[in-house]
Amino acid sequence: MAGNSGAQAGIRPALLVVISDALGETAELVAEAAASQFPGHPVEVQRFPHVTTEGDFLQVMERLLQPPAAVVYTIILPELRAAIARHLAATGVPAVDVMGPLLDGLAQRLAATPSRQPGLVHRLDARYFRRVEAVEFAVRYDDGKDPAGILRAEVVLLGISRTSKTPTSMYLAHRQIKVANVPLVPEADLPDELFQVSPRKIIGLTINPEILLQIRTERLKSLGLGSGSRYADLGRIIEELEYADRVYRRLGCSVVDVSQKAVEETANRILEIVGRA
Repeated sequence: MAGNSGAQAGIRPALLVVISDALGETAELVAEAAASQFPGHPVEVQRFPHVTTEGDFLQVMERLLQPPAAVVYTIILPELRAAIARHLAATGVPAVDVMGPLLDGLAQRLAATPSRQPGLVHRLDARYFRRVEAVEFAVRYDDGKDPAGILRAEVVLLGISRTSKTPTSMYLAHRQIKVANVPLVPEADLPDELFQVSPRKIIGLTINPEILLQIRTERLKSLGLGSGSRYADLGRIIEELEYADRVYRRLGCSVVDVSQKAVEETANRILEIVGRA
């Protein structure tokens, strides 16, 4: 129910509250996308699903330990949307109604009345079940846990440590793509399965070595470790990247540079390459 963007020790995160009459996944994505635009400023996202009455909403607000910086909500029932907007306006809390304007616009354009049933997008929706299956697949075959996943995957991601393999896999999973990702380490043998699939579904990830050095250094700091490890050594990083490049040439696969790219940009480029955009 909670997420965090850019949290720093000793700084209390701003609170971004997500409220929904269903699961709230849509509003949470909007909230996290907004929070990501403020690097270095900690933001905590708290999601409250299944808020279906004005009383539910008031209970949520009473449970908060600090005033929210903003509230994002997806509510189907117009009466409840109006009540929430009224309460938030009275407190001066900035609020974003994700669903209301779009529902009203569609109703006017289509000359139709919406069904006003929360959670319909998840009910017997084939896309929803494919997304769940893809997410489960990505978790099961993350970080080379089981090379058999390479044969079943629709996309196979390769890359050295901290090239965004896992977050990209999860983003693609939410686009209903089954992804297996495999870490590349010069001292480890490549799985035989990589040579049994079409190179068209294999994507190699690369990155600028200086940028990766910064990422790995910050990773070590977050773990409370010193910077003396070879993991954050520029020479070692260049060695790993050169090894990865040799693997990509050997496999004949496409390569995506993730330097300065958001996960969404990397994923969309991959979808273009594999023809699923």
